[in-house]
Order: sequence, then C-alpha cells, then structure tokens
Amino acid sequence: MDIDIKEHIINNFKGDDITTLKNAIEEAIKEKDEIALPGMGVFLEIIWEESTDDEKNQLLEKIKRRIDR
Repeated sequence: MDIDIKEHIINNFKGDDITTLKNAIEEAIKEKDEIALPGMGVFLEIIWEESTDDEKNQLLEKIKRRIDR
C-alpha cells in the first residue's frame, strides 16, 4: 500500500482555519513532537515554494542564526 505522506498531511489540514494551523505548529514545537516532524517539513516546503527569493533568504538567515547560537 502506497501512502503519500505529504498529501495526507495537506489533506488533514484542508479547511482548517489559521488558528488551527498555528496551534498545530506551536503544539508540535512545545511538545517536541518527533511524530510531527514530517508535517513541519511539508509546511516548510509549502512556505519555500510560495516565497520570493528575498523571503527565502530571510528564512535562511533566521535558520542560520538559530543554528549558530
């Protein structure tokens, strides 16, 4: 049985409002939920694909600053 995890995650949140998305992200971070990591990766992919080059550079700078702490 083939399961497309990316599509499953996207479909799981279809129709949800921004508050629900925000709560899901914040809860996964707060709980350090390893199971939520694939979902967070899907969210990052969506953000990346919808971002301008300037926005991508800002994201990269934020990631780099956090990694270098």
